[in-house]
Amino acid sequence: MISKKVISIFTFGVFLLIAGAILKFSNNPQANLIMAIGLVFELLAALVFIWNKLKK
Repeated sequence: MISKKVISIFTFGVFLLIAGAILKFSNNPQANLIMAIGLVFELLAALVFIWNKLKK
């Protein structure tokens, strides 16, 4: 079962990616930074998920 921590980290990462994409269309200079932080959260969620699977 996927823990609530993994789901919330994943959801926040998706939110940041969507926000970054919207900012990219409005030519905001920080759009790439927001998208990069979103990708870091996605990677973190994947690592926590894999770590939980390996611990069991």
